[in-house]
Amino acid sequence: MAILEYSVVGKTAVITLTNAENKQDLPFAQAMLDAIAKAEADKSIKALVITADDEKNWSQGVNLNWLMGKMGSGGQDDIKAFMYGMNDVFAKLLTVPFPTIAAITGHAFGNGAILACACDFRFMRQDRGYFCFPEVDVSIPFLPSMIETVKTAVPYYRFNEMKLTGRRITADEALADHILQGACPTPQATFDAAMEFAATFNKGRGIFGEHKRRLHGHILTTMETQDKRYIDALQLMA
Repeated sequence: MAILEYSVVGKTAVITLTNAENKQDLPFAQAMLDAIAKAEADKSIKALVITADDEKNWSQGVNLNWLMGKMGSGGQDDIKAFMYGMNDVFAKLLTVPFPTIAAITGHAFGNGAILACACDFRFMRQDRGYFCFPEVDVSIPFLPSMIETVKTAVPYYRFNEMKLTGRRITADEALADHILQGACPTPQATFDAAMEFAATFNKGRGIFGEHKRRLHGHILTTMETQDKRYIDALQLMA
């Protein structure tokens, strides 16, 4: 099954996740980087929307079966490449010179929720799907840069609760906490709202990119100076 599809609607690039639960592994990271690079290379693009075509999932986060399989078969280099690759995905979303918008059409768990937080804006469906960080229940700690990335989107008091309890929140709760730009009644309405919002942007890439680099420079520094020791030592489990 294909990992994603890339398309362009007007001046908006659209990445549609197409692999059911859209769990993240090394091929996922590579496909995302390729798609984001394609949008960045197209100078006509003014916004990027990330959506999914599964009826209940946006992204369920790390592919634990892939991860454990690699751990058991001596694939540590692939695991490190995945971790660095997802950091590259997050870094790209945080710095590309146009708005990135998550149309969260289903569950966003763990690394999936972090992927949404790395986007500049978020819309989410109300009728089905949760937003959560279950890492505390699967004994996987956040990398330092993941904490900083989530804090750009989620108020600290809510993030503290979510990461320490693993509690799932609904779109309405996320909207009340201003994590979202909008909570929408259906997946189609969520995608439509994200696309309508994307179409309002016609900003110059120079200033937009500079704003994002200055806003998120500390996250990039954290990736470079703090994440490396955890990734290189493969400190995945608590």
